[in-house]
This record gives sequence, C-alpha cells and structure tokens, in this order.
Amino acid sequence: MKSVFHAAGPMMLLAALTLTLVGCSKETTAEVKTEPVESATAEVKPYPLDTCVVEDEKLGSMGDPYVFVHEGQELKLCCKGCLKDFHKEPAKYLVKVEAVKKS
Repeated sequence: MKSVFHAAGPMMLLAALTLTLVGCSKETTAEVKTEPVESATAEVKPYPLDTCVVEDEKLGSMGDPYVFVHEGQELKLCCKGCLKDFHKEPAKYLVKVEAVKKS
C-alpha cells in the first residue's frame, strides 16, 4: 500500500517548481509619475481669507480647516470634501485669493 505522501510527491514537486519559476521570473515594476515637490525653502504665500475659498463658509465652522499648498499658495477649505471642487476649477478659486491680496 502506497502512502499518501508518496502519491502526492509529483504534485508537490510540480508546485515547488512552479513557485520557483514564478519567483525567478523577470520582475516588472509600475512606472510611478510624480509631480515635482516644491523645495522646503520655497516661500509659500499665506492664505488671506477667513472663509473657505470654495464654499465661502467661515473656517472652523465645520471643524479644523483642510490646509494645502497649490502652486506656492497656501489654501484653506472648510472641509476636505471641497478639495474635489477646487481641483475641477482651481483658477476660479485662485482669483478670489488674488482679489483679496490686491485690495
């Protein structure tokens, strides 16, 4: 009577060989595209408003504002949910910031 291990031997050998071949196959890496990071020494222009540039809500009325930098300009939103709207039309919202800085 043959043992179970004796009958399974060829299958285990095939599995080990397959894993070895897969492990030794040419590794492919996905190309990651990144935007250049602004230098830590680059000046960031401070945000001049006390309201969200997207919703015009008072900053802090919905918790801590979402703060980020876009092209060297610090921006503050009432919540992270406004970020999607900002990215759809950034020029529209940056005009508001520039108008306040000029006045």
